[in-house]
Amino acid sequence: MLEATILNKYRTVAMVGLSPDPSRPSHRVAKYLTNHGYKVIPVNPDAQEIVDTRSYADMSSIPGPVEIVDIFRRSEEVMPIVDEAIKIGAKAVWMQEGVINEEAALRARDAGLLVVMNKCMFKEHQRLSKKPD
Repeated sequence: MLEATILNKYRTVAMVGLSPDPSRPSHRVAKYLTNHGYKVIPVNPDAQEIVDTRSYADMSSIPGPVEIVDIFRRSEEVMPIVDEAIKIGAKAVWMQEGVINEEAALRARDAGLLVVMNKCMFKEHQRLSKKPD
């Protein structure tokens, strides 16, 4: 299963559109992933720091490798994010629930990236972490 492969193999996540507002879903997902051993790097040009971590204006400004690009943006805003993910050598693009862009997904896959669309990393991690009774 693709989600399990990504969640088990990769640990560094650039979260594009991460909100500094604790009531927003992206903020809750970032805290959850951080608490489960992932390195979450905020990408939000309007914030200096989110979840006690420096925020970057774009992924190209992040020092060091990014494995997963987790996208919390509107579907129509995904293509340039995918182009940047390809440019920085990310391994996977994860479009959160409600984020669907088939053209961007195809471009990412054609560039060799793993792609998950319209699913929440938090929910998938929880589901895959459950031990059978």
